[in-house]
Amino acid sequence: MSILSYLHVALTTRLAELRRDGERGDSPVPTAVIIFGLVFVATIVTGLALSRANNWMTNIPTFSNPTAP
Repeated sequence: MSILSYLHVALTTRLAELRRDGERGDSPVPTAVIIFGLVFVATIVTGLALSRANNWMTNIPTFSNPTAP
């Protein structure tokens, strides 16, 4: 059997298997929506943590050198 005949048979068999298999998994759209939602929530949480950390840092009193009486 020549290599071209072998490749043709292998390709046709594989394509027939793929067509016969009806369950191919979930659509990528719900997965993309979930990922977008997670990124959105992570951005909000990071922004809140950054703003609270900045507020906390600005409320720390500054050092003043004590003067001797």
